[in-house]
Amino acid sequence: MSDREHETYDVVGIGFGPSNLSLAIALEEFRAKDAQNQINALFLERQLSFGWHRNMLLPSATMQISFLKDLVTFRNPTSSFSFIAYLHESGRLPQFVNNQDFFPTRQEFHQYLEWAQARVADRIAYDSKVTAIRLPPGADAERADRLRLEVADATGRTGRVVEARNVVISTGLVPSMPEGTERDERVWHSSEFLEKYHRADPGELRRVAVVGAGQSAAEITRFLYDELPHAEVWAVIPSYGYSVADDTPFANQIFDPGAVDDYYFGTDQTREAFWRYHRNTNYSVVDDEVIRALYRRAYDDEVRNVERLHFLNLSRVTGVKRVGAETRVSLQVGPDAEVRELDFDALICATGYQTMEPTGLLGELDRHCLRDEAGRYRVERDYRIVTDPELRCGIYLQGGTEHTHGLTSSLLSNIAVRSGEIADSIISRCAERAAEPALR
Repeated sequence: MSDREHETYDVVGIGFGPSNLSLAIALEEFRAKDAQNQINALFLERQLSFGWHRNMLLPSATMQISFLKDLVTFRNPTSSFSFIAYLHESGRLPQFVNNQDFFPTRQEFHQYLEWAQARVADRIAYDSKVTAIRLPPGADAERADRLRLEVADATGRTGRVVEARNVVISTGLVPSMPEGTERDERVWHSSEFLEKYHRADPGELRRVAVVGAGQSAAEITRFLYDELPHAEVWAVIPSYGYSVADDTPFANQIFDPGAVDDYYFGTDQTREAFWRYHRNTNYSVVDDEVIRALYRRAYDDEVRNVERLHFLNLSRVTGVKRVGAETRVSLQVGPDAEVRELDFDALICATGYQTMEPTGLLGELDRHCLRDEAGRYRVERDYRIVTDPELRCGIYLQGGTEHTHGLTSSLLSNIAVRSGEIADSIISRCAERAAEPALR
């Protein structure tokens, strides 16, 4: 990056997960189509290499979306970056078709993402954490047409500076833990599951607990039951058992690109109805196959008079402390909220994530970003934060826009179209800026 760090880019992406990977591809395809009108882009990622939910790549775990909802197909069905193109290049297209399954394993989809990012690798700088976004020295918001990004590496060494006319923030979700619970070598969040699991001695994991009611919680519970035949596995579920994810055709329309317009331009009552009726398509729900697999294991335990798989319904964690080598968990259990304390060798919290919040990254720039009555960012339809009119730089969000764009704000389901819309907006703004001198 040393020969590029003082260049001014048309767009810099902050974070390089699937969302900004999809954006990088959209910009790459635009460059290939229009050689006379190039957009120069750089993507900064704090990880040392590409990775997407690596710690949840459990054996046989499948995607919850069709392979056609890849990085590009809904935007450009003929793209050479599609999942189909990846299968063809890998020599597995006939086998995949013979499998007659719309849902690849998570491991295979991750391989697809790695394959795609390798093709745009010259525009990515790994080990590059953006610590601040500011106006350039001496500039003020009324005249600034660039933003200054300060970048550090894994050691915390700063000093690299990149300037951008537009930034696209996609730093991902933040793991959420039960209140008062801190992570350590015996208390894990699902986002670090496989790393912590492989670091532990399986023989010492004789009683493990998984907290949560969603897909990750159920998948981890099944994994631990199968991988630790000597262990008791306790599922701590805040609801009355797992709820099935609604993936029926009419409900799935909530993830169609057109649903974003219906949400964005809808009334407050319309938006509330989206969440009231359709949260069960994505939040705190589990695929039918996983639910049935867990129930079958529990039933087989009863038949064999074995007590290995335990379900604590209507239960929540109220406290965690270390007692010797074990983790003592305080729980409120059941309809009467009975208080119980149980000791575990490991506690895994599959308790979800908090939405992306870029306020700290924006620093002083935040005062130029307009907010609604609830204190949330006002966001244009093209995912650009509404700013003071004088601030000419574009600040786009890939995530953190559920309140304006609905359920697909940060999901893979709409990734190709969402990234394409952001790319189109950036390209249009760059063209307008390039034409300005001729208009004076």
